[in-house]
Amino acid sequence: MASSPPVRVSIPSLRATAAIVALGLQADGAMQVPDSAADVGWFTKAPTPGALGPAVLAGHVNWKGRRGTFFDLGKLSVGAGITVNRQDGSTAMFTVSKVEQYPKDHFPTDEVYGATDHAALRLITCGGQFDDTTQHYRDNVIVYARLAHAHAA
Repeated sequence: MASSPPVRVSIPSLRATAAIVALGLQADGAMQVPDSAADVGWFTKAPTPGALGPAVLAGHVNWKGRRGTFFDLGKLSVGAGITVNRQDGSTAMFTVSKVEQYPKDHFPTDEVYGATDHAALRLITCGGQFDDTTQHYRDNVIVYARLAHAHAA
């Protein structure tokens, strides 16, 4: 698909849907995160969902005491569908190929952001145990998916 920014993501099996906001980089070079439990962010340094390469969407498991859109992300099954509505009116539909959990200090940067020979999607949230000292989760949950269908505007 041609590039077009994402505007909404839906994961029917989790009954999750959210508006998508743009995410850039923080001063330390890490990807920004959304400013609310409800929003999901698209990393603008990555391809748009449906275009060649790995599009990256990030959301919270919880945020400031509220359940996040990606609260149940780790429960997704291989074969589950993810739909991304795009600014040009087109829709990209992805199928989950795997769901993994990694310690934050062993984040698979190349696997998440590296080049692919197809239109791919990565969904990222926090997972594992919550560290009361750092006030952060110790792990990341990453969903890997590939484009299954596309509908033009």
